[in-house]
Amino acid sequence: NEVQIILTALSADPEHYLDTLAIIAASAALMISDIPFAEPVGAVRIGYVDGGFIVNPTASEMENSTLDLRVAGTKDAILMVEAGADEIPEDTMVEALRLAHSAIQDVIRMQLDMAAQIGKPKMTFKTYLPKSEIVESVTEQIQSKIADVVASGMGKSERNEALDILRSEVVDEEDTIDDTQERIAVFDSIVKKQVRDRILNEGLRPDGRGTTEIRPISCAVGVLPRTHGCGLFTRGETQVLSIATLGTPREAQTLDTLLPEDSKRYMHHYNFPPYSTGEVYPMRGPKRREIGHGALAERALQSMIPAVDKFPYTLRVVSEVLSSNGSTSMASVCGSTLALMDAGVPIVAPVAGIAMGLITDPASDRYAVLSDIQGMEDALGDMDFKVAGTKDGITALQMDIKIKGMRMDVMEKALEQARQGRLFILDKMLAVISAPRPDLSALAPRILTIHVDPEKIGKIIGPGGKQIRAMQEKYGVKIDIEDDGSVFIAAADGPSAQLAVREIESLTESVEV
Repeated sequence: NEVQIILTALSADPEHYLDTLAIIAASAALMISDIPFAEPVGAVRIGYVDGGFIVNPTASEMENSTLDLRVAGTKDAILMVEAGADEIPEDTMVEALRLAHSAIQDVIRMQLDMAAQIGKPKMTFKTYLPKSEIVESVTEQIQSKIADVVASGMGKSERNEALDILRSEVVDEEDTIDDTQERIAVFDSIVKKQVRDRILNEGLRPDGRGTTEIRPISCAVGVLPRTHGCGLFTRGETQVLSIATLGTPREAQTLDTLLPEDSKRYMHHYNFPPYSTGEVYPMRGPKRREIGHGALAERALQSMIPAVDKFPYTLRVVSEVLSSNGSTSMASVCGSTLALMDAGVPIVAPVAGIAMGLITDPASDRYAVLSDIQGMEDALGDMDFKVAGTKDGITALQMDIKIKGMRMDVMEKALEQARQGRLFILDKMLAVISAPRPDLSALAPRILTIHVDPEKIGKIIGPGGKQIRAMQEKYGVKIDIEDDGSVFIAAADGPSAQLAVREIESLTESVEV
């Protein structure tokens, strides 16, 4: 039976965040309903200000926080992690995760009390499994052939083609028409078991890599002739082209949401066209996946963007996924870093990203953490844990899992393995462009900044904006003025901006003896 939970914010204040409350509300609704639901889920936000953690900080407290960590979990384990950070070390992040798991215990206990007092009796349901004779028949017929394909080290397309041929052998028999879905389910379960067993028993993945091995990487910058900056990042069969464009302060995005922020000057957008996976479907609005991946890559670089007083530009990066086989969001982080450096943006530090996977065997308590997972390992594995950061620390996290929870020792191992992989990827990137270009692209606008007496802003604007419009038209520039007296003059070339600066200074200069 399909289950739908609709969350509606009926009232909001600017100080208290809604996202973690929404998770708790959804869990509470399921707990008191008649819908089967294993156990309550709690959620919390953790901030880090002046060397100390804050549980469920307000928006005001978060203004000075170097960590924005959101965690959801059950009584015994963590289920989901989302984080943006300013180069937080791995050991500090682990400490924050431990605190978060401790902090959700109260709302979990409260939900259990609610269920006991006002919860409805849970409905019974039947789990449908393939018939035992079909499991035996398909296993005997095809298991060894699947094992051969899994162990072949083929690429994605060749492996999929080989598995499709084997799948057709399972369902083409005339006397099994009524059992087709069951036979396909058994086939898929054998593929999953073969892949997982090979990783746990031999330490070998479908493409022949070891658990910590990263696919071949290549990088390039400046591949497009007209853009302000671009970076091409390729890792295995995943390839992303990121394009950076610089704009004036007035081109910052205005936000009208229930979040405290009212604008942003660094924007990242992510496009995932159907050809990137060899599919055909209509391209309409961005799906949840595109929006989420774009937001994650944006968060990974957000804290590395120079302050507006040092670099008064609005920045937009668009990542185009050209080919996909795992972790395109982290490839977008790498491509965006290359693009920004190619554009001459003086980022604080280069950022790389890597996706980590997990294979577990509950019966024997064995597990394997995988670096740089591809699509098959994501689909058949137990975890997708994306980690982005600089050489000094983490800037973004996102984790979702398919098992009942994540142990802290496994989390620590995944973070350390991700750190090592991130450093390896950064070395590959920096071998192509070691630092931001010293000069902006000749095609990027030039922005000059001056400061005037706020009392004299009116002289620059003129009656009804007549003065500022005349200057913009005369010199071919864009002029933006802040309330504190900061004036930004943007032009296609430096001399035009200098002429506008000279006129503004003459309008606002003070008489001196």
